[in-house]
Amino acid sequence: MKVMIRKNAQGVLSAYVPKKDLEEPIVAMAQPTMWGGLVTLANGWQLELPALPADTALPITVEARRLASSVEQE
Repeated sequence: MKVMIRKNAQGVLSAYVPKKDLEEPIVAMAQPTMWGGLVTLANGWQLELPALPADTALPITVEARRLASSVEQE
């Protein structure tokens, strides 16, 4: 799924999913640079992001994969 990753003026990272019209803060990252690992959104979704250089400029739209969870949240 297409996901836009951006950082607001306060430095908070968020993910926007256009198909779901969903924007949530990123609350946890498996990798210190975020890229090439899992991120967890405030609503509980986990997204696997592609491997990109640590200095990748934001905002950026990437192809991410949502991991299935045992409890679906809308």
